[in-house]
Amino acid sequence: MMIKQRPFSKLSFRAKSRNPRGIFQLPARDSSTPMRFAQNDRAIRLLLIALTISIVPQLHADIPWPEVVQRLTYENEKLARRPEGHNGEYFVVCTLYYTPKESGFTFERGFDATPVTKPGLHGRKYPRDFLQSVKKEGFGRITTPVNGRYYIRYNGGDSYAFASHAAGGGGVLVPRYSAAMKRAHGGLRRGATIQTSSSELQKVFGSNRWKIMDTGGGLRRWQIDCYFGEDEPLGPGKLQGRPRATAFEYAYANARVTD
Repeated sequence: MMIKQRPFSKLSFRAKSRNPRGIFQLPARDSSTPMRFAQNDRAIRLLLIALTISIVPQLHADIPWPEVVQRLTYENEKLARRPEGHNGEYFVVCTLYYTPKESGFTFERGFDATPVTKPGLHGRKYPRDFLQSVKKEGFGRITTPVNGRYYIRYNGGDSYAFASHAAGGGGVLVPRYSAAMKRAHGGLRRGATIQTSSSELQKVFGSNRWKIMDTGGGLRRWQIDCYFGEDEPLGPGKLQGRPRATAFEYAYANARVTD
């Protein structure tokens, strides 16, 4: 059961003067020109603040759910007021989930890679953050198979199990095609195939056709969680929920039930 993305840009700051060991040094204070130093110091602080403002929100920004919920409610009420009603068409927000790969959870990348075991893993140990990510995403791919099984699934509570595939209630998950939602909304139900109109989804997933194969207690009304596939995580912390291959977070779309 499924319970419920930016590539880093490397910044390099090159100082005009370095000590013999190559360690960054600020210019030495000149007691005769305190005003110039103060201005330079202020300029440096402003530059760092600007960089923080431009980069950090892109990496750590959360989906603005109050605004999203308001938009979803408004648009779907408009559709419901039409003479034909929804007639198989809904306004949704599409998000992303994926299958994290154990190989990406290393100390070098900033993860808590302390080997730990959990009930159901029969004493086998995996990086702590990897198991935490499996708990959130539902499944994770392990580096070394266990009895021919390459996946760990989250069973609820503190329990895990080995699995042959990453799957949902509707079968094996198919990258760029499988999707999940909280519960049925009219024609939007498990087993339904939908066509979404979104250039952003087409750009990120290469598809606008989805089959609702699973449900998730952590999802919201009118939210469609699209399955991206397998990948290493973008980074530690909140970035664990994003694959390395895409910066996608969410997109609005009109969804029409086709089957």
